[in-house]
Amino acid sequence: MTAVLSEATVLVTGFVGCAEFSSVVLVHPVARRLPLESRVILEKGLLRTFGRVMPVGMTLAPILTGLLAAREGGALLVAASGVLALALVVTILGNVPINVRTGRIATNEAPDGFEAMRRRWEILQAVRGSLQILGFALVVLGVVGPA
Repeated sequence: MTAVLSEATVLVTGFVGCAEFSSVVLVHPVARRLPLESRVILEKGLLRTFGRVMPVGMTLAPILTGLLAAREGGALLVAASGVLALALVVTILGNVPINVRTGRIATNEAPDGFEAMRRRWEILQAVRGSLQILGFALVVLGVVGPA
């Protein structure tokens, strides 16, 4: 049972961490260079695609890591659980309200304040993406154990 929990935790935290951090360093730097109308289309599309799987993955990541930490112990797994829980809090309190506003844009035209809103989202995304990838690294190190 512990092996299955360990493997599931590594897979979920790895997927979430890599997807979110890739968004920060690979996707959104390109998005910022698009014309505003194209950016609105892209951001709304990303909400649909990421929005299907990331809420589940981001919620499962700290839960699985917390369960693994409770079962196995270890400072790295406990730290990973905390880091991933913090990433979820940043997501819920910071990114989600902006995602909701972005998703409600009725046309493909950027409304007033769109750029400032997206800049705030990108800062929050950098925080949560960094926390997610850090959480994944801590999970891997906690599962592998000392060399």
